[in-house]
Amino acid sequence: MIVCPNCNHQNPDAAIQCEACYTPLPAMTTCPNCGASVQTDASFCGQCGSSLEVNAAPATPSYIPPTIAPDLDIPDLPAPDPLIPPDPLVASVPPVASAHAPAINPATSNPAATEPIAPPPLPTPAQGSAASSSKTQLQLQTARLLHVQTNTMIELPANLTVIHIGKPNDRVPPDVDVSGFPNSEIVSRIHADIRVEGDIYYIEDVGSSNGTYINNTPLPQGNRHRLRPGDRVALGKGDKVSFLFQMS
Repeated sequence: MIVCPNCNHQNPDAAIQCEACYTPLPAMTTCPNCGASVQTDASFCGQCGSSLEVNAAPATPSYIPPTIAPDLDIPDLPAPDPLIPPDPLVASVPPVASAHAPAINPATSNPAATEPIAPPPLPTPAQGSAASSSKTQLQLQTARLLHVQTNTMIELPANLTVIHIGKPNDRVPPDVDVSGFPNSEIVSRIHADIRVEGDIYYIEDVGSSNGTYINNTPLPQGNRHRLRPGDRVALGKGDKVSFLFQMS
């Protein structure tokens, strides 16, 4: 009889699953000593106590020796070509006059074969600084104001970060004096400032009486406008004192 491990129901020896709970039943074998029915995974017989390990399958060896490949008939390789020895180094030793050989006169020998070739001269620091300064000058941008009414060009100072525009006064002398242009009476003595930040130019009105106009649009006091090439700057109303901003 096979006892169900789940419900302990006794089943016939040929049963595969339990008749009561349908649990798969363990496989059975016969004890080689007493002939009693025992489970195949049992280590000892329940009737006679004999060890059942002899019926277990031999353990698979963990190490499998590698198979040795049969001998292959490998043909002999041809011998390599002999190495070519390098040319011996010949040191340039000046000839020594002996009693049997005449001395060599350097004046009559070939100067091209004996005189070393001088390397090209390196640039002096003065030349290097001059080259760098010339490159720096080429990279500098210049800004100008073109007076529209008289076609007069005014170069903006390159060494100032704040350029004052107006007419002569005792408080802030102008860097761009417009007193000599027609209708300059509408321009305040302290009219506008151009501020330079790197290569960017800004203009702002600093409290003029008649205002500053950028492209015919009034510029509020305290605000600033980034100037771009072609912008038209009018000092005062009526577009009577106007300039075109240019860069090169």
